[in-house]
Amino acid sequence: MGTTRGTTRAKRALEPPSGPVSLKTLAAYLDLDPTTVSVVLNEVPGRSIPEATRERIRKAALKFNYQPSFLARSLRNRRTMTIGILVPVLADGYHAEVMTGIGDSLLEEKYFYFIAHHRHRADLIEQYPRMLISRGAEGLITIDTNLVDKLPLPVVAIAGHRCLDGVTNVVLDNQRAAELSLRHLYDLGHRTIAFMRGQPYSSDSDARWQGIVQVAQDLGLIIRPELTIQLTKDLTSPELGYPVVKQLLTHHRNFTAFLSFNDIAAIGCIRALHDVGLRVPQDVSVVGFDDIKEAAFQTPSLTTIRQPLHQMGALAVQTLLQQLRPSGNRERTQIAVAPELIVRESTGPVRRKLASKVNLGTREADL
Repeated sequence: MGTTRGTTRAKRALEPPSGPVSLKTLAAYLDLDPTTVSVVLNEVPGRSIPEATRERIRKAALKFNYQPSFLARSLRNRRTMTIGILVPVLADGYHAEVMTGIGDSLLEEKYFYFIAHHRHRADLIEQYPRMLISRGAEGLITIDTNLVDKLPLPVVAIAGHRCLDGVTNVVLDNQRAAELSLRHLYDLGHRTIAFMRGQPYSSDSDARWQGIVQVAQDLGLIIRPELTIQLTKDLTSPELGYPVVKQLLTHHRNFTAFLSFNDIAAIGCIRALHDVGLRVPQDVSVVGFDDIKEAAFQTPSLTTIRQPLHQMGALAVQTLLQQLRPSGNRERTQIAVAPELIVRESTGPVRRKLASKVNLGTREADL
């Protein structure tokens, strides 16, 4: 009997299965129970199976390119191990840094994820969550996305500021960020500052501006409408800041500092100042926001407010996975993250006053 079974097993080893290999086919080829093969290939814990048998199953699965049915396993466990991610754009800078933090953490936790980018289109922000859910997403992470409706699954929103049931917002302390940036300029002697407001559709714009207005009032700084720029374009390159600052400079040059909405726009701002003969920081100091990787390698390097972008992405993942656990707590509605001022070359003390006669392009001598 033993000899016959051994001969049969040897014959099967010489005659591999033809066509797609199913679990039953693989089990028959190995002369094992299908349940044993399934336990090994699906890494089911708590089963006592000899290591030699496990290794034989793995080698056969690799040899015949067998893949366990993820759909079947998901239906059994009621878990897909999949997260949906909504982001405005797929580009370098802020969004890429946050995405890296999310992706690294999900990789470590052995989760798969789908990414959908919506360009701030309201119709896509409404449609995409449903599409991600239909594809098996157990939870959602959104970045700079203005959610409107309550969703039937846990959501963690990075830079989300709306209070919605089932949504936990991971936000920067914008009040503290405004204090750090404006106090830095104030201590350097700057009293006439130009400001840049974010695009209306950006979820951070209003909260960041409110913080700036409050801190400016506390410091006795006047926010002049003629020195306030409103961003409108959906761009992720320095072109975001260049034309609007260039336009400002055709009418006004009587400011000694510029507070940008983000680093990308600040880089464009520095170029615009350079093109009209103004030096940074000797004539105008510039402060950015985010501390993207490029900020440290500009000339001059950019003073900025650092958001711990990678950390915020990782924090969003850990918060969401905690909520997905059976005993997970979903009552937390907001997690505040502390900003940090990074002082580099683009800011310095006031050294000159700029002439108010802009159309003549004249500047007063150094003080």
